[in-house]
Amino acid sequence: MEIKASMVKELREKTGAGMMDAKKALVEANGDMEKAMEVLRQKGMASADKKMGRIAAEGTIASVVENKKGAMVEVNCETDFVAKNEDFKDFANMMARAVLELNPKSVEDMQKMDCPICKKPIEDVLKEKIAKIGEKITIRRFARYDANCCVNTYIHNGKIGVLLETKCTNCDENLTKDICLHIASNAPEFISREEIPASVIEEEKRIEMGKEDLAKKPENIREKIVEGRVNKLMAQRCLLEQPFVKNPDMTIAQLIEGKCEIVKFDRFVLGEGIEKRQENFADEVMSQIKG
Repeated sequence: MEIKASMVKELREKTGAGMMDAKKALVEANGDMEKAMEVLRQKGMASADKKMGRIAAEGTIASVVENKKGAMVEVNCETDFVAKNEDFKDFANMMARAVLELNPKSVEDMQKMDCPICKKPIEDVLKEKIAKIGEKITIRRFARYDANCCVNTYIHNGKIGVLLETKCTNCDENLTKDICLHIASNAPEFISREEIPASVIEEEKRIEMGKEDLAKKPENIREKIVEGRVNKLMAQRCLLEQPFVKNPDMTIAQLIEGKCEIVKFDRFVLGEGIEKRQENFADEVMSQIKG
């Protein structure tokens, strides 16, 4: 059967496959569009499995908030070029929506569930996206809140994401958005001192006590200096004690006094903890040609 250019164009539009791949699939399927799509899916799955050994440390963070619920997800890819691709961003946003609606226990559980938008298993949607885009893509982690009061979010250029839950006297979206922005900027680890484990404080004391500038000071003086230093360090790590990023003359505790209470927050930094592979450009190109 003659494979017309219009058929190749139609198959490409439906699948996102390359021109030669689409033509080969149509030839193999003897011009049957449905069978050709199946051929591409099968080849895409195999291609996706081969790509999963690569390192994916780029990507984006996406979030969605709706009806006192919120979800945030980190989706990784291999290059910043793909991370800026609208198709990839749409996929990340779709995964944030899936987390919100499906409430999965883990990424593994989530991938076995049907996507609320595509109506097919997320693991299949993911493999199809890998086949279309041509890079390893992973859903790395997510956070999901189901709140009694307020949830808000802030995403900075897809690189830093914050999800925040508060209890408010009068819900003020601008206030909670400002708190999200502050968390993104100042990277607190805890809400208040009460959350800090004793082991963390003791470790900081041990480090400070061993510093050279205190070695010759009397024991009682060293202890007072160390207490002051550790106090300052802990204040820097607690959200409520940090100076508000938009007005350093007040702390976050002063900013929210009588207005709201911070219940919890999550802060994602894209690719944190992922070891990035260093390759020269020629090797990278060759590896992608061979892959």
